[in-house]
Amino acid sequence: MIVGDEAETARLGARLAAIARPGDVITLSGPLGVGKTALARGFIAALGHKGDVPSPSFAIVQPYEELEPRVWHVDLYRIERPSEVEELGLDYAADAVLLVEWPERLGADLWPEALMLSLEFGAGHERILTAKVPPSWDGRWPTE
Repeated sequence: MIVGDEAETARLGARLAAIARPGDVITLSGPLGVGKTALARGFIAALGHKGDVPSPSFAIVQPYEELEPRVWHVDLYRIERPSEVEELGLDYAADAVLLVEWPERLGADLWPEALMLSLEFGAGHERILTAKVPPSWDGRWPTE
């Protein structure tokens, strides 16, 4: 799928927010600057968050408990070992939507039922989106 500029990437995030359910995991892979955080910002804003949505690169986990469903925005870029995930408390987010940037830092098998999205740079401002869609997303992906 071709995604246009950053604004279109954010709109894709908003469409995902409309169909996400508690317990869903959406992973976002791709190089720096490709739009992972823009997609997450669109998702979180569409659920009603009014403030800034900072990249959680330094905090690693940024929960949005006031949203329905709750959202935990996770950035694993600074994680060096998969064993570090235990310290993040992600098990407390079982009834939230997890938006996980840089999931490959923990290995591909951590979230086997995740909607795995990968963004790559295309021509100009375009992005190329590839999705690995698990059975739990049948009938929900692709978005309208």
